[in-house]
Amino acid sequence: MTKRIYIFSPSSAVRNKAAVRRGIARLKALGHEVELDPAVFSSHMRFAGDDDTRIAAIERAAASGADVAIITRGGYGLTRLLPRIPYKAVAKAIDRGTEFVGLSDFTAFQNAVLAETGRVTWSGPAVGEDFGVEAEPDEIMQACFEDLVTGQGEGTGWQLPAAEAVERPVEARGVLWGGNLAMLAALVGTPWMPKVKGGILFLEDVSEHPYRIERMLTQLLYAGVLAQQKAIVMGQFTNWLPVPHDKGFKLKTVFEWLRAVVKCPVFTGLPFGHVPTKVCLPVGAKVTLAAEGRDAFLLWGHRH
Repeated sequence: MTKRIYIFSPSSAVRNKAAVRRGIARLKALGHEVELDPAVFSSHMRFAGDDDTRIAAIERAAASGADVAIITRGGYGLTRLLPRIPYKAVAKAIDRGTEFVGLSDFTAFQNAVLAETGRVTWSGPAVGEDFGVEAEPDEIMQACFEDLVTGQGEGTGWQLPAAEAVERPVEARGVLWGGNLAMLAALVGTPWMPKVKGGILFLEDVSEHPYRIERMLTQLLYAGVLAQQKAIVMGQFTNWLPVPHDKGFKLKTVFEWLRAVVKCPVFTGLPFGHVPTKVCLPVGAKVTLAAEGRDAFLLWGHRH
């Protein structure tokens, strides 16, 4: 089923243009009609163009009428744009059927849109790092994206670590929200931090040592955010190295500490983050989280 895909760059400048071009070719090979934003390869310092250029790119994405507006890459740059994002135009685009897709730095955009408009966006792949890899793109990532594009996706499932096997079935319903932990922690105390109570919070990060992950989680804890959630789901935390003076302090330590300071269930292993195998998650949608034994599911039903 041919869909229109609009590709734009709202954050860091594209450094690997070959990867983005490969990603474009693969999206076309899947049968989709692809449109590139005029500023997709723009560069200003570390950004994909100056602030005006990137705001204009977001405006064009919202006005494109495309079925999907997807980012080339994350990086850094959206937090400085938050006061200027055309939220009404983005909301109208979503209402007309445009799905905004991305991850990493795009977390700031997604949660700001949720806070400002209540609309749903999608945590999912980026064109360069996911569709543009030199090897073949991950099959699960691609299948989940196709489900999103065609409106067929109803949820996702994964296997919990053996140590987290659930003795009694767990079920929780609430708004799914979150994304990149560093970006979410940076929104605390701003107008663009969603006020989600009774939600399902999912988190991931990259190149952050476990002590930094714990420090950001304490920010969410002390701000009262974690206490208001029905469940916390941890995705992938990758690309960090232990140091000698950790002396046993690791990711598992952080997760055990988190379980000790919150009352809600904490699950790990969600296939989402800066990893090849990533599912697509509707930020701002009402979902059901279910777990039994080692099987965990996030279910949201048809979105179209």
